[in-house]
Amino acid sequence: MSYVDEIYTKVVEQNPGEAEFHQAVKEVLDSLKLVIDANEEKYRKMALLERMVEPERIISFRVPWVDDKGQAQVNKGYRVQFNSAIGPYKGGLRFHPSVNQSILKFLGFEQVFKNSLTGLPIGGGKGGSNFDPKGKSDREVMAFCQSFMTELSKYIGADQDVPAGDIGVGAREIGFMYGQYKRLTGLYEGVLTGKGLTYGGSLVRTQATGYGLVYILDEMLKHNGKELAGKTVLVSGSGNVAIYATEKAQQLGAKVVAMNDSNGYIYDADGIKLDIVREIKEVRRGRIKEYVDVVPTAKYTEGKGIWTIPCDIALPCATQNELNLDDAKALKANGCFAVAEGANMPSTREATDFFLANGMLFMPGKAANAGGVATSALEMSQNSQRLSWTFEEVDAKLKDIMANIFAKADDAAKRYGVTGNYVAGANIAGFEKVVEAMTAQGIC
Repeated sequence: MSYVDEIYTKVVEQNPGEAEFHQAVKEVLDSLKLVIDANEEKYRKMALLERMVEPERIISFRVPWVDDKGQAQVNKGYRVQFNSAIGPYKGGLRFHPSVNQSILKFLGFEQVFKNSLTGLPIGGGKGGSNFDPKGKSDREVMAFCQSFMTELSKYIGADQDVPAGDIGVGAREIGFMYGQYKRLTGLYEGVLTGKGLTYGGSLVRTQATGYGLVYILDEMLKHNGKELAGKTVLVSGSGNVAIYATEKAQQLGAKVVAMNDSNGYIYDADGIKLDIVREIKEVRRGRIKEYVDVVPTAKYTEGKGIWTIPCDIALPCATQNELNLDDAKALKANGCFAVAEGANMPSTREATDFFLANGMLFMPGKAANAGGVATSALEMSQNSQRLSWTFEEVDAKLKDIMANIFAKADDAAKRYGVTGNYVAGANIAGFEKVVEAMTAQGIC
């Protein structure tokens, strides 16, 4: 049995029932097989893969809080500190009913390679809770966030672990948690990113993941003799990443014709009116179906099916495993030639394999959505230097980082004889830097 297969078997045996984590590990290890097989004796001796697939630390805790009716509630909280070989742990906090240890381990594992690709000194981690902020009052969200941070504050710090936002954790939640951290520690430091601009936040951080996705998409298209202008695009989701990916795609001349949420999707042949989506989602916190009340020429369809709409480019920006093999086949059949992932692992393994086998341009999430964490690291730099850069300065740095990520993935794929396979390229490029750091630091 090869070293890669041996390690994957151990991961499944030692982490039973954690399907998302198994999927992430297998996808990475399979694409690294060329590198690992060439260095098997060395890597085995230092137990490199054993250490790489095992988090350095998993913190699990209860989060008690009181709702508006005076009823005590209890949620689960987690922080997975996966790998700190190249810097302090960095990765978001997710508040969603689906959160469990498997999902956070998969996200933390992916984050290690994603953060490595940025070229910035940040390790990988992830955290969150099964708390659902939807339908909760501001007071209830504050009560939960304060209780969550009371425990989490023991394990984080500006040079130790710097969380950010993720699904269910926006400016409101970051503000409540930062206030509690400061209250408990007496420290005014860059311990969280995604902060408000009045207390250490960075310009462009809100837009960063969506903008970065389109920047790397544009690099991939240009490198392959195509352009974004004039293309028809589908964007799944209607949250932060989807909104700003749509904005940047429109700015670069593409026409985004569909978006969705967990209930259904809208199709607007004339192009999505983003100001209306923003009003519904960011102001009213409503459902995407309300779009057709304002734009009667648009069509709303309940349930799944957004990937059946004819398009040139697909940008899955919602959640993990939202795009399956049937969806991939429908995209190909309807003219789609490029897919770039705005969410974390939104395509199933079967869908990813189909894209690659059928010659479609495909940029995986660990490369394509790295703009968010890259700008978080830029926020950390500004906090450390007590500086605040302009929107243009941060945006230019973000664009350069995404161009460099593409170049690294492209170069690694070529070096190992899999030109155009950006899944393998991104994994190899991220892996090489982490391995070098882990090797230099000894067995730890």
